[in-house]
Amino acid sequence: MVDEGQGCGGDRFGVDCDEAIRQLYVYLDGELTDERRQEISVHLDDCGPCAGAAGFEAELRIIISSRCKDRVPDSLIKRVAAAIAEEQARRRSGS
Repeated sequence: MVDEGQGCGGDRFGVDCDEAIRQLYVYLDGELTDERRQEISVHLDDCGPCAGAAGFEAELRIIISSRCKDRVPDSLIKRVAAAIAEEQARRRSGS
């Protein structure tokens, strides 16, 4: 929970710190309605602590996505594809 006493601009549009933080992940994922996204955005513009939390999470996502690019070995891809094909063939034959 963000301490609302640390520069929060209040709850314009009915969004307080708890609500902004609770919806932060769906906000960052772009999964809110345009209206709700605007409400959260206004809160983040007015509230330093919540904006800091949003900035941290957004930056963390960028770091994770840029560094977590493990490549699945071709041998594993082939083994999984073969296992799927074998299972499909088994189901078609009724065994």
